[in-house]
Amino acid sequence: MPSSPLRVAVVCMSNMNRSMEAHGILMKKGFRVRSFGAGSRVRLPGPSRKLPVVYDFTTTYEQMRKDLLLKDRERYTSNGILHILGRNERIKPRPERFQECRDPFEVIFTCQESVYDRVVEDLCTREQETCQPVHVINVDMEDTLEDATLGALIICELCQRLQQAEDMEGSLAELLLSVEEKTGRSFLHTVCFY
Repeated sequence: MPSSPLRVAVVCMSNMNRSMEAHGILMKKGFRVRSFGAGSRVRLPGPSRKLPVVYDFTTTYEQMRKDLLLKDRERYTSNGILHILGRNERIKPRPERFQECRDPFEVIFTCQESVYDRVVEDLCTREQETCQPVHVINVDMEDTLEDATLGALIICELCQRLQQAEDMEGSLAELLLSVEEKTGRSFLHTVCFY
């Protein structure tokens, strides 16, 4: 069993719901975890589907929450966004963009296929410094509170099993198949190098 917790990253598009739900759960379980968004900006539901509320990644969760309280307290309370922002504030100050991070991870989980594609593309275009492998695994989940929780629990189970594996590299494919059979979800997986 590895002596130190896995270095894990979780990436969704805006570092708001899915990646932060997993971040909170993994942090409570003792994993060294960071979460990120892979989009160019943070997008939240706005007055209509075509009019999202957009923030830079430099905007803190607290600033977003205060802004939305002023814009429409009732709307953002009823759709759960204020609750999400409150949770996020307790985990870290602001969203982070994956493409701006150079920290090494052993496993990177993504929450949708288009995010997986962005992460893999970014890793493949970086200059390799250490040739250390990083496993990128997509656990597809809808961007809803319920599916974010279910997806975060699957990611947590995968992390716990990987942590317990004597040979992560050798047992990963079998482990993914086992969890696929249990959950009915299929996972994309690739190995990149730092």
